[in-house]
Amino acid sequence: MKLTHRGPAPRRRNDFQTLKSLLPYVWQFKWRVIAAIACLVAAKVASVTLPLYLKDIVDQLSVPATLLVLPVAALLGYGFARLASSVFGELRDALFARVTQGSIRRIAAQLFKHLFALSLRFHMQRQTGGLSRDIERGTKGIGFLLNFMVFNILPTLLEITMVAGILLWRYDWPFAVVTLGTIAAYIMFTLVVTEKRMVYRRSMNDLDSKANSKAIDALINYETVKYFGNEGYELDRYDRNLGKWVDSAVKNQVSLNFLNIGQGAIITLGVTLLLWLSAEGVVSGAMTVGDVVLVSAYLTQLYAPLNFLGFVYREIKHALADMERMFDLMEQGQEVADQPDARNLKTNQASIEFEHVDFGYEDKRQILFDVSLTIPAGKTLAVVGASGAGKSTLSRLLFRFYDVTAGAIKINGTDVRNLTQTSLRQHIGIVPQDTVLFNDSILYNIAYGNPLATQDEIIQAARAASIHDFIMGLPDGYQTQVGERGLKLSGGEKQRVAIARTLLKNPPILIFDEATSALDTRTERSIQDELNQIAKDRTTLIIAHRLSTIVEADEILVLDHGKVLERGAHRELLEQRGRYAQMWALQQAGHNGEPD
Repeated sequence: MKLTHRGPAPRRRNDFQTLKSLLPYVWQFKWRVIAAIACLVAAKVASVTLPLYLKDIVDQLSVPATLLVLPVAALLGYGFARLASSVFGELRDALFARVTQGSIRRIAAQLFKHLFALSLRFHMQRQTGGLSRDIERGTKGIGFLLNFMVFNILPTLLEITMVAGILLWRYDWPFAVVTLGTIAAYIMFTLVVTEKRMVYRRSMNDLDSKANSKAIDALINYETVKYFGNEGYELDRYDRNLGKWVDSAVKNQVSLNFLNIGQGAIITLGVTLLLWLSAEGVVSGAMTVGDVVLVSAYLTQLYAPLNFLGFVYREIKHALADMERMFDLMEQGQEVADQPDARNLKTNQASIEFEHVDFGYEDKRQILFDVSLTIPAGKTLAVVGASGAGKSTLSRLLFRFYDVTAGAIKINGTDVRNLTQTSLRQHIGIVPQDTVLFNDSILYNIAYGNPLATQDEIIQAARAASIHDFIMGLPDGYQTQVGERGLKLSGGEKQRVAIARTLLKNPPILIFDEATSALDTRTERSIQDELNQIAKDRTTLIIAHRLSTIVEADEILVLDHGKVLERGAHRELLEQRGRYAQMWALQQAGHNGEPD
């Protein structure tokens, strides 16, 4: 039987696909984009007319002193053109600021939403450090790309076109040919060399993400590193990746230097040829001093941004490479998705059925084999068994973190695949064995079960979980910060916070996955009484190792290697003298039994 779980892998994209992915977010601000481009054109028209006014001023001031008259019109025109260029440029920036920041915000929000829609499998395989770097670089790349496309590339291309047209109109064709030829050679050289350099940039990104992933992973597992004295090992692992990154960075810098040298040589050749043509024109009498000033002004005005255009193009290619990984994340296929006609689950009483369920996390390793069980509404089912028997897998399938390979899971007779994931999970509360808390206050972490809950409701849930008195004994009370992943609290304290959080959610279905495993015997007994009371009118699935906590369950299921070995009430299973009876005897004798 072949298991198919993974969503489709993202395809290798090119720059055009990356820009195409970006365009819909930008076009949501289309009127601002149109207005900004209009200001851009107006600013460039004003900028290109400046040398024309400057030529007139120089020519009028170059006549004999007896004929000298103040060139008022040319001076006023020059001043107005310079002011217009500045004003329209600033208006363009102001209009486009909302486009850039708004696009980044919407893309980041869409990506955040998409990451939460991806399956548990994806998040178990990803590396947080590398993922965060990809997102950070991608969003920065969007800002850079949008700003320089509108503020540099488009204005420069527009200016090149207008200047070449003016030179062709006013002077002989060699002026326009030299100008356009120089620009074409510059652009072609930049394109060819930059494309070859991109392999170094992609390598740097990949190595940077890997190094960052290893660093974050080591810091998250700080205690484990210290327990085994492996600081040197982690440093060496991190440093080896940085060494590879340095090699790529050096190659990237050397290729950049070669690019700059080539660009400088091309520009110098073009400038020299144009000045030569201008000088010949003045000597022959075909051009005035004002014409030389005009050509020189255009050269300064044109080649300065053109030189910057080379840098911008390189950085835009880098930005596109950075954005490529981010958009690849957005194209990561969803393994578990709502059906188009999925309906919302709405009930206060829920019955659960597993019908001949098969499941495996990987193609070659099946976990559950033909598992069938029923939990009537308001009843409690406990599942016990050795480690790897598939107990926790039941809860993951019930939450629909994965879809079953064969069979079905039903709530009130409806296959969970026909329900929306949001409504399904709103009806289920879980106290996991490994409780992870947000790096915030205890109040925040309890209130996470129901963000709309009142202070009194939060305190009531904390009392029910036997943690209120402990919290009130802390200097900051409910505002006490729990640290990264709750590291400032003990395992038992974290588990009680998790119990309070689930109680605050108040769902009709409860899952206790070793809910009291980190508690001492006295606290466990007090909480167990509360849990039994809470579970009375709810449909409850208990995954347990300590058999003493499930003797009151309506039915107990013994799993062994993914198969149902025994089922029945506590007394019935003892009378069968099978696997459950052996586990009970071992625990009663004071042995640890088999860990979950």
